[in-house]
Amino acid sequence: MPDDQRNAFTGAEAMVRMLEAHGVKHIFGLCGDTTLPFYDALYQLDHGMTHILTRDERSAAYMADGYARVTGKVGVCEGPSGGGATYILPGLVEASESSVPILSITSDVGTRAKGHYPLTELDQEGLMRPLTKFNGVIQHADQVPDTVRTAFRTMTTGRPGAAHLGFPIDVQRGEANEADIWADPAHATYPAHPFGPDPAAIDAALDALLSAKFPLVICGGGLVLARGEEDFKTFVEALDIAVATTISGQGTIAETHPNCLGVVGSNGGVPETREVVKQADLVMFIGCRAGSVTTELWRHPAKGTRIIHIDSDPEVIGASYKTEVAVVSDARLAVQAMNTALAHRPHDGFGGASALVSAKARKWENFHTLADSTASPILPERTIATLRRILDDDAILVGDPGTPCPYISAYYELNTTGRTLFSNRAHGALGYALSAAVGAAVGAPGKKVVGLMGDGSFGFTCGELETVVRLNLPVTFIVFSNAVYGWIKAGQKTKFDERYFSVDFNRTDHKAVAEAFGVTAFRAEDPETLEATLRKAIEHSGPTLVDIISQPLQDANAPVSEWIA
Repeated sequence: MPDDQRNAFTGAEAMVRMLEAHGVKHIFGLCGDTTLPFYDALYQLDHGMTHILTRDERSAAYMADGYARVTGKVGVCEGPSGGGATYILPGLVEASESSVPILSITSDVGTRAKGHYPLTELDQEGLMRPLTKFNGVIQHADQVPDTVRTAFRTMTTGRPGAAHLGFPIDVQRGEANEADIWADPAHATYPAHPFGPDPAAIDAALDALLSAKFPLVICGGGLVLARGEEDFKTFVEALDIAVATTISGQGTIAETHPNCLGVVGSNGGVPETREVVKQADLVMFIGCRAGSVTTELWRHPAKGTRIIHIDSDPEVIGASYKTEVAVVSDARLAVQAMNTALAHRPHDGFGGASALVSAKARKWENFHTLADSTASPILPERTIATLRRILDDDAILVGDPGTPCPYISAYYELNTTGRTLFSNRAHGALGYALSAAVGAAVGAPGKKVVGLMGDGSFGFTCGELETVVRLNLPVTFIVFSNAVYGWIKAGQKTKFDERYFSVDFNRTDHKAVAEAFGVTAFRAEDPETLEATLRKAIEHSGPTLVDIISQPLQDANAPVSEWIA
């Protein structure tokens, strides 16, 4: 850089200041050659942000995702050009499809080197375009402030989603205008600038709802994202209406509430919960896309059921069901509007709580029969029941989509509201829970975080155990060790006449692996001593791992409808 430009305000410094202006406190990422100016700016400037070095770019994105889910703030991750940009991509698509705002900054080769075959050249804009809500490669240093503002505004308004910024090395070195550094503080959290419903739509929704005999509300993640839990509780109790949730909607209402049925659908639902969905003569979806898992391939509710659909994204309404009433609105504001209108509409209630008693009793009776079993290998039900007994209500559980997800969604009964349990339900990539649990622990210090995974998932991201030890995070990792890609093997058992192909692998000593990284680890084989082992792990002040020799998923009674006869 020429002498007369060395004291200029650079693009890299502008990026740091723009992140600071948006209230960013943590950045998860991995270094690379093309990122050096950005790292130098992070080193030299006083900005109050903590950079957390990860061992894989996928992990950085998953950490940002977990962080965003528990904080209500934008998660930020970064990585280098080339392979780094391709590795960070899975976390972006998961977050965007899950309505979680994370910003990914990937450095890039110089703008003038494009087309001359520089090392790590990649069409980042083309790669990320279909996977993000906002995407762009910054071409000039003076574009940094505007582009970052646009990214935060887009990520946090409407239906939240992920954003990607390509950051070429010469743009990092270029000269930016320091006077352009400012941010709208509303875009530091999400959802920003929520919009309310059309009053006529609210009246129509209530007209339809109050005309039903046994309506059912199915909540997706929209109400939790909008922080509308208290307003929703008021709505539910005013009408004594039955409520179910998706996996992403867990925490909308306490699952111990008499009006809450729990999770429905093909993952986490059980025959008893499906019965209730089939009985409903009207279903109100709130903050829910009514996708294939929630509806068991659009069979429950059946086509022809009366539908009210409330969502901030108008594109999801009517996509799969003929909708009688559509309400395009932030979920919290829509529920508040219904509560206001209901004050002028006396109603005796639907008897939702009493209608759920039998179904819930049978569900839990079946569960406890398995959870109390002393069979070996240890049944997943026993592990979940034990965790529920020993964990505080404010503990945060992060589950991978394999063995853990259906069990925690169906049977880890939440006594409180809010985002204390989540899984990567949009695309279901393995390797999520270990990293997302790290992000959750960084975002919610003082709370116990438990990451649950199968041994297949463990193999994807176990390198991040070094990160956990370096940060000395009090996270407990649970590995359901059964030496199989169990979800696929269960599908081969039920749909392909037990023609098992390329799904089994050797058992790993996960305890030894964790100890090699410096994690305090335990192995659990005896059902009778499982609780004592888990208590030791949970109560330990640093990172811990419990390797549980578990019943293979293809032999289990998992709450997955396609495997139930």
